[in-house]
Amino acid sequence: MEEQYIPTGNERISIPKLGMSDGSIHDFTFLHMGCKGLIEVRGTEESPLMKPFICNEEIVSLNNIKWGRENWWIPTFTAQTANFNVKGIILAPIDERGFIYRLSIQNNTNVVQKPDIGLTGCWASTVHCINEDKPIDGVKHAYKSGWNDNVVFDLRNGVSIFSFAPMVSVPCKTAFHNLDNTVCYTISSSIPLLPQEEKAIDFFWGIGFEEVASTTSAKEMLRKGFEHLYDSTLDWLKKRSAPLKDESLNALYHTNLFFNFFFSSGLTLDTEEFVLVTSRSPRYYVSAAYWDRDSLLWSFPAILLVDAGYARDMLDYVFTRQIKNVGVHSRYIDGTVLEPGFELDELCAPIIALYNYVNRTGDKEYLREPHILNGVRRILKILKTKKHPEIDLYETFLQPTDDMHVYRYITYDNVLVWRSLNNIAALYIELFSPAEVAELLTLAERVKAAIEKHCIKEYKDKRIYGWSVDLKGNFDVYDEPPGSLQLLAFYGFCDREDEVFKNTVDVIRNEDYPYSFSKSNFAETGCPHAPHPWVLSISNSLLFGRIEHCTDILKRIVMDNYIACESVDENTGECVTGAAFATCAGFLAYAMRTALE
Repeated sequence: MEEQYIPTGNERISIPKLGMSDGSIHDFTFLHMGCKGLIEVRGTEESPLMKPFICNEEIVSLNNIKWGRENWWIPTFTAQTANFNVKGIILAPIDERGFIYRLSIQNNTNVVQKPDIGLTGCWASTVHCINEDKPIDGVKHAYKSGWNDNVVFDLRNGVSIFSFAPMVSVPCKTAFHNLDNTVCYTISSSIPLLPQEEKAIDFFWGIGFEEVASTTSAKEMLRKGFEHLYDSTLDWLKKRSAPLKDESLNALYHTNLFFNFFFSSGLTLDTEEFVLVTSRSPRYYVSAAYWDRDSLLWSFPAILLVDAGYARDMLDYVFTRQIKNVGVHSRYIDGTVLEPGFELDELCAPIIALYNYVNRTGDKEYLREPHILNGVRRILKILKTKKHPEIDLYETFLQPTDDMHVYRYITYDNVLVWRSLNNIAALYIELFSPAEVAELLTLAERVKAAIEKHCIKEYKDKRIYGWSVDLKGNFDVYDEPPGSLQLLAFYGFCDREDEVFKNTVDVIRNEDYPYSFSKSNFAETGCPHAPHPWVLSISNSLLFGRIEHCTDILKRIVMDNYIACESVDENTGECVTGAAFATCAGFLAYAMRTALE
């Protein structure tokens, strides 16, 4: 059976692959502005980066491992051996540059035991992750340091690129060697245990630019102590938690909420800048890059519900680092273009997010900030260049899946334009001139009229919204979960009971539609980009109002070990494409909270 993982992390470090079979950490990652993306530190399949062990004359395997999460985020496990009960906690404390691996061991015999307990592993490779993974050329160093009285690991290419280092809560012994640029190590301590006695050992791992930074990051956590860091992190999580009425969905909601928090945003190691990404897990196939749509239409709403200050940080990043190339397919975390190609939904995303932020918080002064005001005007300027010369519809080059359009005028995208124009008028009614506000409102009305005139088509004797049109009479009957026609009512364009809207939803959910999966165990829509039911489609259905249908699915679906992925098998509900899809996890959490509560 393929290994399952429990991811965890904080603002500065991610642990995407914490193995459930043996508690091994297979990798950790961090964001790096100079490298424009993610750096991953890996072990191998045979020798993980970090594996817990017990040695009582011989190495003992951990059996019957059972996993849990404290406050739906901090991974914990219990296990047994012949003589010992073992507990583990993997904590990435809030506001710390590193993580802690706590191992607790209890002697369940009637005689004194003195086992060795510790971590062993190999640092085999370092990988640069932005969509594709590429090994980083550099020399691995492992050496004894007076800064932590233990081993320190560096990757150098002339100068240090990064460093990581441990400190341990009890006296320990460490062995390490570097063979063929693979560093293997063992850190352990002998723990005397009376019958039924239990003791804990904490391994504090710090990261930094070089030796002093990594070791003092570990020392800072050691000085604060595990209990303090655990309590403060738990308090942070609890302040952002709110149980659902249906308790059986609490774990699914909160795990996806916090996965969105810590895997779709973070602080870079080298410049300590806040950035947004699709996912900080290399398991996601387009990891560590920025999309306006993903961050602002999917991730942002969930965070806004529980942490408005964090949501404002997201907007600050978008309207500074990313605003230069707003609307371009994808960008690096420094704002430069990764994949070219204009996407209309992405151009509208910052406006919709800004409106939702001000509407929820009442923070109208934020609208006066120069970077916000200039960004709004830049978006309006770009929008003008995408308008048809005579008809009030706007073109796009790529669809919400990032695939090429069939016809350039997409109904869903133009609904977002209508929404954005109204949003800007509402936001800036006191700051723009009355004439400018009136012009925005008039243009929004014309866009709505153009959609109703040109995008509503006859199909099988019923009027529906075509997916896209060419304004020459051609249209396609189609839908995409990343930008679904099911969301037209959610965005306020029409009433949920509107006949054309209902007809449209009926068509794309009918068994005759090739991507409806209406007769499968997980009856949600897909598209050619991933021809299976999409998790985003579940979110769309929740916001459409299909509560009972979605609740049933959510109680059965597996996804990526219960974390959102791109698509699932229509029969099993297990991940097929797009594992560790952090921004999608945010939209799922938002839809659950909004629809179910």
